[in-house]
Amino acid sequence: MPAANDLRKGMAIKYNNDTYVVLEVTHRTPGNLRAFVQAIIRSIKNGKSSDVRFSSTEKIELVDLQRRPLEFSYKDHQGYHFMDPESYETVELDEVLLTGAKDYLVENLRVEVLYAEGKAVEVEVPASVIMKVIESPEGLRGDTASNVQKPATLESGLIVNVPLFIKEGEMIKIDTRNGAYMGRA
Repeated sequence: MPAANDLRKGMAIKYNNDTYVVLEVTHRTPGNLRAFVQAIIRSIKNGKSSDVRFSSTEKIELVDLQRRPLEFSYKDHQGYHFMDPESYETVELDEVLLTGAKDYLVENLRVEVLYAEGKAVEVEVPASVIMKVIESPEGLRGDTASNVQKPATLESGLIVNVPLFIKEGEMIKIDTRNGAYMGRA
């Protein structure tokens, strides 16, 4: 069995007779104390998150994860709908699983869905996505100081700072890790 030091974001573990997904991990070594691992984990059964501290040498039980590629189709009042590109089966996922990913979902975007014990536990979007600018104010003439930016609303509703030369209707590339503008597509 691996030690708590081996914990990484996205892993699934058994803890208190339940399966949890690791959302965040921090390794800490206070000056005069033993090292420990601080982790934020979410239960698969009830969806509640908790902050847990493990000793760095404590043994943890891992749960196997399966990855399935799915394509985003649409969102409605029931949830987010994805299609399996191999079987054309529709899969509905709850908004809780899409915490950071929902701002980057555009039609036909291929995502990786992690399954633990047959239940979807997390959605991973690609490192960058191409999105259309829906609304962006005109840049002021003569306002060309270094790296001047303006807000732009994208097709998913996400607001991103872009350079002054970006206009409505253009396709731009966005970094999904930090939500930053990367360039024109």
